[in-house]
Order: sequence, then C-alpha cells, then structure tokens
Amino acid sequence: MICDLHCHTKFSDGSLGVEDVISQAKRVGIDWISITDHDTMASFSRADVLAQREGLNILHGVELSAWDKERRKKVHILCYEPRKPDRLEGLCLKSCEIRKNCSKEMIEKVMKKFPVTIESILKYTTSSKSIFKQHIMRALIDYGYALEFYGGLDRYLFNPQTGCCYVEREYPDVNFVIDLIHTAGGVAVMAHPAQYDSMNLLIELAEKGKIDGVEIGHHSADSEYRRQLGQIADRYNLICTGGSDFHGLYNSVPVHLGCESTEYDEIEKILKFVGKNRRK
Repeated sequence: MICDLHCHTKFSDGSLGVEDVISQAKRVGIDWISITDHDTMASFSRADVLAQREGLNILHGVELSAWDKERRKKVHILCYEPRKPDRLEGLCLKSCEIRKNCSKEMIEKVMKKFPVTIESILKYTTSSKSIFKQHIMRALIDYGYALEFYGGLDRYLFNPQTGCCYVEREYPDVNFVIDLIHTAGGVAVMAHPAQYDSMNLLIELAEKGKIDGVEIGHHSADSEYRRQLGQIADRYNLICTGGSDFHGLYNSVPVHLGCESTEYDEIEKILKFVGKNRRK
C-alpha cells in the first residue's frame, strides 16, 4: 500500500493543479494521498471530489509555516484532518500575507538586477495563495537568465544566509501553531526535520507532549538521520509519516509521487486521533 502524505499543487508552490496530482497518484498506484499546500486549505473540496472519482483515499492536510523563536529559524508543521478547519483560516491568511510581503521585496530587488517585469512573475501565481521564489525563478528562466530553478543564480539571489535578494520575516510561533492545530481538532506532525535542522526542537516539543508525529520518510533525511528520528518517535510514541514533498517542476531534487510512503498503521493512528472510522 502506497500512502503519500506530503505533496503540493498550484495552490501554493507546486507546478501542477489538483487534477493532475490526483490523476498521477492514480497512475502510480497510490492508495492514500494528502495534498498539503503551504498555508492554504483551498484543495480540500476539489481533492475530495477528484479522489472519489479515481478511487483514492484522501487525508486532508495543510503545511503550516511556523517559527522556532529560540533558534530563530523556520519550521514547518503538517496538520492532518482538522475537524474544524475554519479555526486555521486566520493563521493561513496571516502566513500567506507574511510570505507575500517578503516576496514583493525580493521581486523589487530582483528587478533592479534583471530586466524582467512583475507581470512575468505574477502570471505563474494565478492559482497560488501566495508568491514563492520558484515563481520568480521561473520568470528568470523564461528570459534566459537561468537554466534551472536550483543552481548558481538561485544561491546568489535566494540563499537564506548570503542571498542578495533574500528576505525573511518571522512566522507565527511554533507552539502557537501547534496549539491552534489541536484547537481545530487536527494532528500536528513536524515536517522534514532534516531540512531545517529541527531535531532539537522536535525533542523539546515531544517532551512537552505538544507534537503528535514526525515526518521520517523525506528526501532530505539520510539513513542515519531517519534512524535517529525513529528512536525519538519510539521514545515519545509519535506518529511516523512519509511523503514525497512533490512540487512537480519546482522540486529541488528528482522526486515523484509515492517515492516516500507512510505505513497504513500510522494512517490508522491519525484517523483514530481525530475520531474517524475509515477502512482500507
């Protein structure tokens, strides 16, 4: 059974629409899928209809942006099956607004270095609830200033430490985000700890009993890192998930839907947590 609990569409920073993602999931034999766009739940109703048509099982999901105040860096929290999703709408809108403001500043800086128009960037954001650096890079590729989304120009412009056009602001505190997920009746899972070096934060949250699970199956984590995450999950009885983190054309490394998977037993834990009764 293939259960991919992490993928993105045009509603955030994916290059494919919900229809294409669901159709491809069917073609590759996925049984359970969760579309986890950044800070938006816009896919929920459409994904339900399409998944039912294709005979797929859907877990509602959203990847929420948060901030680790102690270490002053980003962290992403996956929320699954919120029973009261309206309670997350304000948080999603706030985070999208933060990202838009950062992106607008980055666009202004990029336009001072390259003769591209804002229209050439925004045409790739028509379905998205925000603006991402991938949209900016796509315009630069269109006009011949780069051949790839992740390479020399991307590092020069958008490296978080040294990028000359990179802009970042604090997102809502991670403890607040997790509390809000629980208020909404959802399951809080830390996304890709290796990507943001969040293992210490994971342990802190687990010791406090705040976090419900951790994404172990992710392309950013090597075998040793996964082993350590597994030990933490065992120690604190955390749900273990896996997902491709599929973005289509915008992925930083080659991944495809279903290349990482979640064990069905872990999905059952999620469903039990939120009080749902589903079968295979």
